[in-house]
Amino acid sequence: MVEIAISLAVIGIALVAIIGVLPIGMNTQRDNREETIINQDATILMEAIRGGARGMDDLTNYVYAITNFHGIYNRDGTFSSQIPLGFTYANGSLLLTNGMIIVGLLSSPEFLDLTNLNPINNLFMGGYSNHIVAYVRSISGPAVEKPPQPNDSVIREDSFGYRVLCVNAPVAVYTPPLWAAQSYNAGDYVSYILNGQTTYWQAIIAGQPPLPPRSSNVPDSSVRWARILYPQELAANLHELRLTFLWPQQPNGKVGPGRQTFRTMVAGQIVTNIVAGQILYFYQSQSFVNTP
Repeated sequence: MVEIAISLAVIGIALVAIIGVLPIGMNTQRDNREETIINQDATILMEAIRGGARGMDDLTNYVYAITNFHGIYNRDGTFSSQIPLGFTYANGSLLLTNGMIIVGLLSSPEFLDLTNLNPINNLFMGGYSNHIVAYVRSISGPAVEKPPQPNDSVIREDSFGYRVLCVNAPVAVYTPPLWAAQSYNAGDYVSYILNGQTTYWQAIIAGQPPLPPRSSNVPDSSVRWARILYPQELAANLHELRLTFLWPQQPNGKVGPGRQTFRTMVAGQIVTNIVAGQILYFYQSQSFVNTP
């Protein structure tokens, strides 16, 4: 009887240990599965945005909402107001009815000018800022979670979901100090704003030019300065795309602790397309623009 009691005690201790470790193993398996899905979906979304895809209509099965907290900044760089914008497949001024609209919204530049809504490098002279967040159901994963299904609404609600913060940021370009009527040494850099456009210049000779640098035939202006185009062309043709994934999306509207960011550089210009009054932006990696 003593041997049986000892055996039962050993078995009981082992079972307690196994039961205690089992939840940890299940959570690890769940975390690994979610990270695998995020890595696979990040490749799909990154390539779609970077390539300016306009035919991936299957995205409408997974991207069910996009929000944009559209900030407005005054011409002195101070914050003015914020306009929340929302897009779904059923409500909003622009419906998520095809892949082109989804990619065009996710590619919105981080900063836009106040006049033509073109991409700019900063908000020092005012502009608009975009904070784009997409609400997505997993593109990868088990086929049982993918549409079409006879009980489609139940499948969608039970599938793994996440948010994506999409940042189409300008490259970091050195902005020289603004020109002022003062003495400069040969080789000094300045920036000059004319008609809302910032240009970059380098002093050719030392001295105190009485006129600001600009493309003109005025000797005191054009002879002393040389136009520097590289920073503007770099900013117009090179962009940083960052996708930050936050998961899992929970039924109460909150998001879990998962975080991962993917980055890539995209060489090429950004082109636009207007649909239902909304400007959509697309990377065009094989095309480059010359600054005026």
